[in-house]
Order: sequence, then C-alpha cells, then structure tokens
Amino acid sequence: MRVWGIMPRSTIAHPTLLVTGCNGQLGFELQRRLASLGRVVARDHAACDLTQPAALRKTLREIRPDVIINAAGYTNVDRAEIEVKQAFAVNGVAPGILAEEARAMGSLLVHYSTDYVFDGGKSGAYVETDQTNPLSAYGRSKLAGEVAVTESGAQALILRTAWVASAHGANFVKAILQLGREQDHLRVIADRIGAPTTADLIADVTAELLARYWMLADRRNFPFGLYHLASAGQTSWHGYAVEILTHAQARGIALKATSGRITPILAADYAEAASRPANSCLDTSKLQQTFGMVLPDWRVGLRRLLDQIFH
Repeated sequence: MRVWGIMPRSTIAHPTLLVTGCNGQLGFELQRRLASLGRVVARDHAACDLTQPAALRKTLREIRPDVIINAAGYTNVDRAEIEVKQAFAVNGVAPGILAEEARAMGSLLVHYSTDYVFDGGKSGAYVETDQTNPLSAYGRSKLAGEVAVTESGAQALILRTAWVASAHGANFVKAILQLGREQDHLRVIADRIGAPTTADLIADVTAELLARYWMLADRRNFPFGLYHLASAGQTSWHGYAVEILTHAQARGIALKATSGRITPILAADYAEAASRPANSCLDTSKLQQTFGMVLPDWRVGLRRLLDQIFH
C-alpha cells in the first residue's frame, strides 16, 4: 500500500491539462498540484462559462486538452432551491458537454461530485453502488452531471467527495474560526456526520491518478469510473467545530468562544432552505484498493489546513 502522493516527475509525459473553476477551493489547489504533470491551462468562470454550451465547446476545441479537470460547480446549496435552472446548467448539463467533447478528442475527463446525491438515511458509509436519492436541487443537479458523464461513453473519472475545505476561499473551517473570534457562544449541528476533506488532499489524489493514467502504454486499460474520495474517519459538524477551535486555542489564537462553548443542536432546529443528508460518510475502499492508496484521517488534514491558515 502507498500513501497518497505525487509520482516522480521524470516518469511522466507532459500533457495539456485544462482546469475549470480555477478560482474555487479545489481549482486553486489543483493548479499547484498538477503543475509537475504538464501544461496547466486554468480557466475561471469569466473565461469558461459553463452556462454557455456553445462557448464552452469552442473553448475546449481551441485548447484541445489531453485531460479536462472539471473543478467548476454551482455550490450554493440553499440558493440552488431558487436558482434551479442555473444549478442544473452548471452541475448537470455542462459536465455532459465536457464529456462529449472529451470523447470526441480522445481526452480524459475528471469530474467531481458530492455526498449530496444520497439522502443520508443509510446507517453506514455509502459505497459507489448504493442507491442515490438526493434531497435538494443541488443534489439532483450533481446527480444529473454524474449521469451525463457516465452515459457519454467518455473515458472519465467521477470522484465523489464531501465536506470540502481549504485555506483558499470560504468554508466551514473559516466560518467557525471567524465566529469563534466574534461570539461568546456557538450553536452547531450535531446530528449530521461526515468526513471533513481538504481540497489539497483531493488535488493530491487527482494528481496521483493522472500520473498513473499517463504512464500507461495503453490508457484504455485504466480503471475509469466512479470512486469515493474523502478523508478517513468521521465526525459531526459539532465535533468538527470543537476540533477546529481546540487547535486554534492551542495555537494561541484569541477566541471569545472556546471549544467548550459550542452547544450541540439538531438539524431540525436550524433553518435552511435545502434539505441535507444526515449521513455524508463515503466508503473509499474501492479507490484505496484499486490504486493502492491509504487516505489520512480527517484530523490530519485539518491540522495541515490550520497550519496554512495561521501561517
């Protein structure tokens, strides 16, 4: 078994890799991690608008990437309940267009999905073959994207992940740190569980998979398909918040609300426009066994992330 990490540059050819959504949490990390694999072409929303099919196809045909890494997405879960058409355009329709173009060019597509394709009613961690049943417009749009990529016949990797955070962009970790500085007491949901996963872990694993793909003499033999990618272990949002403020306090960060001043609450007591899965745990056995990886515990990623934030 091999812990995730980048393969030596000297063994890898240099393809052209297109990263969409380059200003997002994952897109930002992907640019840094993929630089050793080839020529990275990074495109943000302005340069590659996924809601404009014709323009999107034009961009792809001009760049002609060897690998398309789709890190773009409509991610505002609550707003998606109102902006359903936009959410589906970005999360559902665009991935199908990327897949069609990838197939036509003989390129590889890497697409990211989410735990929100499940309803959260399972007692254990979800495996790739479990029945999907999204509770929200966001979840339905992401599932539509998965289906479009799968049905396209393109050579593709679909990586489902959950509870993503990074030092770049807005996320739960940064929100808790900010609230901990400003408020004397916090109330955080305790009956939703999952595995906090850092964007740099997702980017590292992606780079590892691409390195292995590019080394093959016949890349058609690569094990394409759907995989779950998340940190090991699990916690609740409340447990996550406690861990965040515990480490912040240990680093000497001035807090009004320390880790002992976070009250656990029920999801039902917190007003949200969109329903969310109570269980977001993803079983990553398929990914680890197929590629010989060992994914780290979520606390490892959190400590590394806090080091980056407080650096």
